[in-house]
Amino acid sequence: MGSVKDLEVLEAANSDKPGKARFIYSDRYSVFDWGEMPDNIPEKGAAITLLGAYFFEKLEKMGIPTHYVGLVEDGEVKRLSDLHGVTNSMEIDLLPVIHPGLTGDQYDYSAYSDLKGMHLIPLEVIYRNTLPPGSSVFRRLKQGKITPQDLGLDSPPTPNQKLDAPIIDVSTKLEITDRYIPWQEAGQIAGMSDSEISELKNLTKALNNFISDEYSRIGLVNEDGKIEVGFDSERHLMLVDVLGTLDECRFTLDGMPVSKEIARVYYRNTPWYQAVGEAKQADRQNWRSICTLQPEPLPPRLKKLISQAYCAVTNEITGREWFKDVPPLKDLLEEIREYLEDVNS
Repeated sequence: MGSVKDLEVLEAANSDKPGKARFIYSDRYSVFDWGEMPDNIPEKGAAITLLGAYFFEKLEKMGIPTHYVGLVEDGEVKRLSDLHGVTNSMEIDLLPVIHPGLTGDQYDYSAYSDLKGMHLIPLEVIYRNTLPPGSSVFRRLKQGKITPQDLGLDSPPTPNQKLDAPIIDVSTKLEITDRYIPWQEAGQIAGMSDSEISELKNLTKALNNFISDEYSRIGLVNEDGKIEVGFDSERHLMLVDVLGTLDECRFTLDGMPVSKEIARVYYRNTPWYQAVGEAKQADRQNWRSICTLQPEPLPPRLKKLISQAYCAVTNEITGREWFKDVPPLKDLLEEIREYLEDVNS
């Protein structure tokens, strides 16, 4: 079980061939690495499942390998177009996951140096088209962990800056608290050659363009997002997890966030958020156990609006009314904007 989805293994994976599994997307959500938050967002799991399937099936036609097999309805694996209703279950090809060793606060990735293929790559790759105020880039710049030049910029960026070329960033994937790392270190810990790292960056850029084009059809700007990848048996890159959804990306419409960033905006103005920051500074490994506060549930009205935003995006991107009686996304965002302005004033 993860913070937002459950994994049902049907057939175990090994180093020779993938297994079979099903993702069960829940209505849980997570912000600021906290894990499961105190309440659920209704219909979020189904909205993510359907939208993820839509993108996977498009990528399949484009010849981009993924772990997607199909959606599960009434025990049968189906294509998106064959569904009669909504589902939150997706069948996938399952790759082995090799967790790095941990001694104290040092991770050992030596197991990856001899792997041929058929495994999850222990990295998350992030593309950034703009730098919204909440972007981790600003925190890392302030802490001196990166420089503008590391990002390909001549001078320090400003909030909401639109980048001339996307930044392709990378972080660890399997650590207790994942961390951003230089690309050279990413290649070393994942056992990837320079050419494989270059291929991974190019794949990320292509997917960024693909997602941006899809969302521009409904008037949304693709601010940033992440992908996860693995190697198949022949050491070809394949997409895993899910991509292009409101959990993996940040989108905006006229500057208004359209993702779980809405919840982040709300929680940034709570004492809990400040306590999280203080705990992370005090102990990067055990910060959650020493955090002095717990998050409060979302206000009921805001929770319903976020739920409807997830449903509206899935309806409008796929061109099918999976979720009935959901207002247009633009109307929802206007009400969300007014709500957050009232709360933060």
